[in-house]
Amino acid sequence: MSFSQNAWGAITLIRKAIEELPLLTGLEDGSLPRDTFIYYMAQDAHYLAAYGRVLAAAASQTTAADELLFWARSATTTVIVERELHAAHVADFGAITRSPTCTAYTSYLFSLVTAGNYPVLAAGILPCFWIYEDVGRRIKERLGDLTRHPYGDWVSTYGDPEFAASTERAKQILDRLAALADPATVERMHEAFATASRYEWMFWDAAWRQETWPV
Repeated sequence: MSFSQNAWGAITLIRKAIEELPLLTGLEDGSLPRDTFIYYMAQDAHYLAAYGRVLAAAASQTTAADELLFWARSATTTVIVERELHAAHVADFGAITRSPTCTAYTSYLFSLVTAGNYPVLAAGILPCFWIYEDVGRRIKERLGDLTRHPYGDWVSTYGDPEFAASTERAKQILDRLAALADPATVERMHEAFATASRYEWMFWDAAWRQETWPV
């Protein structure tokens, strides 16, 4: 069994918890309050501004030319394409402060960058790809026609076959790296993958609560 298959199986309970999040169930049936969605999109814009830099850092750390191109292109897509989606819903991202959870998640990813271990960094990057693809694809399959859905553009973005192809490529990269890594590095890769997956749950939960700083 590949590293990615093992890592995905290890977060089964986290994925189940994600499926049950009220933000996602409300997003799917269209009942999610508009102000909650706007808050979520603003936080996601803050997150993606950092995530694009993390992807660019992965490009700088690999010695494989095809992986460099993949991470660099993914960084470009994150900054341009997905930011366009957010701009369609949020007029002023700066009006909503970066939440504690958003700050913690992006800080964790930057800590993987500064540690300088490319396989571990790639493992921390993958959950954002894979979990969004999994959630978006399944919601799109269940909904079918998105013409009248209030959040149809979000579902279409993450349920898109091109995004699925990018996710598959990221998985292939991770599996290659794990196959070449020593046991201690593989263990750290699993830890990074699981930690980032937990942050994915926390990010959606924080958006549902419209989390603010306590003091």
